[in-house]
Amino acid sequence: MYLGIDLGTSAVKTILVDEAQRVVASRSHALTISTPRPGYSEQDPAHWIDAAFATLDALQAEHPRELAEVEGIGLSGQMHGPVLLDSSFTPLRPCILWNDGRSAAECRLLEQRWPGLRAVTGNKAMPGFAAPKLLWIAVHEPEIFAATRLVLLPKAYLRLVLSGEAIEDVSDASGSLWLDVVKRDWSDDGLAASGLSRAQMPRLVEGSSPAGRLRSELAQRWGMRKHPIIAGGGGDNPAGAVGIGAIRPGSAFITLGTSGAVLTPTDHVAANPERVVHTFCHAIPKMWIQAGAILSAASCLAWLARLLGASEAELLVPLGARPKTPSPVSFLPYLAGERTPHDDPDARGLLDGLSHATDRSALVQAVLEGVAFALADCRDALASAGIAMTQADAIGGGSRSLFWLSVLANVLDVPIHRFAEGETGAAFGAARLGRLAVTGEAIEVVCTPPQRIETFAPEPALAAAYAERLPHWRKLYRPDR
Repeated sequence: MYLGIDLGTSAVKTILVDEAQRVVASRSHALTISTPRPGYSEQDPAHWIDAAFATLDALQAEHPRELAEVEGIGLSGQMHGPVLLDSSFTPLRPCILWNDGRSAAECRLLEQRWPGLRAVTGNKAMPGFAAPKLLWIAVHEPEIFAATRLVLLPKAYLRLVLSGEAIEDVSDASGSLWLDVVKRDWSDDGLAASGLSRAQMPRLVEGSSPAGRLRSELAQRWGMRKHPIIAGGGGDNPAGAVGIGAIRPGSAFITLGTSGAVLTPTDHVAANPERVVHTFCHAIPKMWIQAGAILSAASCLAWLARLLGASEAELLVPLGARPKTPSPVSFLPYLAGERTPHDDPDARGLLDGLSHATDRSALVQAVLEGVAFALADCRDALASAGIAMTQADAIGGGSRSLFWLSVLANVLDVPIHRFAEGETGAAFGAARLGRLAVTGEAIEVVCTPPQRIETFAPEPALAAAYAERLPHWRKLYRPDR
């Protein structure tokens, strides 16, 4: 038996997987985000630990026999947020999250200090990444920066609590702007540009490698017969790729979680930071992931649901299974700024085309279409790096909506596939990495694609209507607004 623990932004999800790669049980525990100021986004690391332990306690209460047989644990998690620890490994402040936009000025400073940043990291300095956040802390909270003895990303902090060891995998580390993505090692120049050194960094491993064991007292708490091995794991998107078998060039997938992305694995670095294409190491050796990323995806639907006082399901049901025509309303999904292709933390959302005839369904459809148009921008950014997408798998909570997948197929004009449990992609990928760390099996034997249960094909007339609408939608974004 194997566990996959996904430390997300909105929840921690833990799944229990058997030797046949069947999900035996799944439990989740919700998380909340603190926004102390507009554009700020933080979480207390203690809440992650409470949430992870709550899911494991629930599994132990309901599936004690299966949990007792766990041999390996894989971790996945939200990327980019630095956890600053003092000499006793106690967090010094809340974690500044991936969708926090406060460090735009520090991004410019970092690129001035380190002219080789883009060539080494494969990325442009953006506020979402960890390094600019450390520069912001150095300026605005110098006493905290001075007290920092260890910097971990979210899932590495969870590993520290579970195992007592400070270890990070290269896929998550590549979202920090401190990693040489070709060498898959920390960059001393990058660390120095942030006022840090290797002594403050965790040890690096590949995602499928062993990276500590569960502490004996925790194994006893959850009734485990052994002290399970904990794998290196992966950032949420690389782990999601492992979960759907996207481990070779030519595959592509779309994530519809709190944020969204269009991603494809490559066997070489195909960086294009000028178009805000993200370059990450994959969670498996000798592979990389190129991505276009948007900061708000399913969170846009959650925002609208809160605004209208309805559940997300209540908003979606009246739409049916497929769109008949584009909504008369247009929506910019930049509720927390945007990455690909604008790199604009100050961008904000917009509804255009409202009239007395606008009803709730028109607004809901516009929100789903706005996210799809933003993902079309990501697709085009990847194309500028020489990566063409001819079809894609969809994962994340948003992949449960048949209407949304139909919109995506027609906006992107490619077939979109979904899986039976696509929303568990990152946790399932983490469980697979946990298994690989234990067994040493060939990656291609374990990381097979799950069965696709439905394909959404573009309809020529509808795809043409969306293609006509896309240029108008793009004109709505004005960086000087």
